[in-house]
Amino acid sequence: MNTMEDLPRSQMVALLRQRGIRDTMVLNAMQHVPRHHFVPEDLRWEAYGDYPLPIGHGQTISQPYIVALMTEALTLQPGDKVLELGTGSGYQAAILAEMGMEVYTIEIVPALHEAARALLAELGYVNVHCRLGDGNAGWEEYAPYAGIIATAAPAAIPSACTEQLAEGGRLVIPVGPRGGYQNLWKVTRRGNTLQREDLGGVAFVPLV
Repeated sequence: MNTMEDLPRSQMVALLRQRGIRDTMVLNAMQHVPRHHFVPEDLRWEAYGDYPLPIGHGQTISQPYIVALMTEALTLQPGDKVLELGTGSGYQAAILAEMGMEVYTIEIVPALHEAARALLAELGYVNVHCRLGDGNAGWEEYAPYAGIIATAAPAAIPSACTEQLAEGGRLVIPVGPRGGYQNLWKVTRRGNTLQREDLGGVAFVPLV
């Protein structure tokens, strides 16, 4: 049955296609995940706009285009193991889970961690594993990862991120100063070499 959220969600996905997102797994996931559940109730009418929204505690849910761009850049396949630094609202983790990934996600703010964990469980995402902790340290217990994604920006790439990447694994991470613009980097592990690709300028909250 169609709901009142279906139309704006379809319009959001149509805009992502217009902006160059081509990965059908990403587009299908963003069509199916109810983004309005991941924003504060008083902002639900804005949930499918192509801009970030505040979720409290100085954090945001990222702009849909940036979510899609970063997810597409990971070039994952169903069943891949992926680490997320900064659970936030849980929306990015839900997109990855919807695509069939085994998702390990870390959040340092207790209230956000608890809310996201409860919501992801309520929505049935049994392939998301949530942890309260410091994302800078990664999650070594389940490494290596086919993909690592950071939804907040450190000043430099944490060494744990590259150390916990599998051979051929991809890290997608914004890097730069607090309170300004950062560069979005895709880093691919090739043996002892890290290949870097600059995906452009972005604006994220700092990784704390």
